[in-house]
Amino acid sequence: MIDKERKSYTNPDRRDDEFEFDRTIRPLRLTEFVGQGKVKKNLNVFIQAAKERGEALDHVLFYGPPGLGKTTLAHIIAYELNTNVRMTSGPALEKPGDLAGILTNLSDRDVLFIDEIHRLNHTIEEYLYPALEEFKLDIIIDKGPNARSIQLTLPHFTLVGATTRAGLLTSPLRARFGVVSRLDYYDSDDLELIIKRSAKILGIIIDERAALEIAHRSRGTPRIANRLLRRVRDFAQVAGDGTINYEVALDSLHQLDVDEKGLDEMDKRILITIINKFNGGPVGINTLALAVAEESDTIEEVYEPFLVQQGFLNRTPRGRVATELAYQHFGFAFKAHVQEKLF
Repeated sequence: MIDKERKSYTNPDRRDDEFEFDRTIRPLRLTEFVGQGKVKKNLNVFIQAAKERGEALDHVLFYGPPGLGKTTLAHIIAYELNTNVRMTSGPALEKPGDLAGILTNLSDRDVLFIDEIHRLNHTIEEYLYPALEEFKLDIIIDKGPNARSIQLTLPHFTLVGATTRAGLLTSPLRARFGVVSRLDYYDSDDLELIIKRSAKILGIIIDERAALEIAHRSRGTPRIANRLLRRVRDFAQVAGDGTINYEVALDSLHQLDVDEKGLDEMDKRILITIINKFNGGPVGINTLALAVAEESDTIEEVYEPFLVQQGFLNRTPRGRVATELAYQHFGFAFKAHVQEKLF
């Protein structure tokens, strides 16, 4: 059962199941947040210091692969500071007026969260600089000889930016963040705790072996762990009494095409395509994207980081190459010449 505090923090106007699921299980406090120990420890210090001084927290940048908790940490920062959080994204801010409308409606020490901040257009970014440094916003009214500038004073707020591609941030924007933290993939133990916590909040009965098995196959990502938990719950409900045991978890994950290494259907398609169609590689990202019918940006941001970290894929100056581990995983004979031609 959802407690009053957690229920009041959700958006009652939106009925989307996935949205409500995420909001329901989202931690509200740093003490509830599992994993990312160093990031969490440092944030606790910065938040407490800001509260003791009665100041807004310095601007914060979170970067790392998707699904690791960047949005959740933005909500936690606002909750710990006892302030409001306003959510938007880089692509949604198309005109300076969009940014001005958000900034002028903030209160003192509020949190503004901008997801995909690397996708801000340059005009918006230029307007953002004085807002971040001096808490002032210069608005140009009219055009041509009638143009004039009006300077607005803004409340002292905290910008929390999130990006999966920190390398695309401009140097001036990155330099304006006082706190920069990288979020890394989670280990299975932390993911098991997250799964058990989510199951408890949602009233799902799950045994320890089942929780650990789901954790092993979650690609080090809490978002995927919670998604798999929800889908396994569906199988358990339809095929049994709703209880998730080890056998139910194994069968459900098999039906979902998630193997013992956490590789899903697209992961397998990417690796097998490189091995079979491109002789193991190297192959360029755009060619690979066409071959698997997926956007190149999605491959780079969503699939590649995990495949590289797990040792299934190498990124080289000449393109992507399937490793010996990938050949072994799918039962193919390794082609040593693939590695030799890289040197």
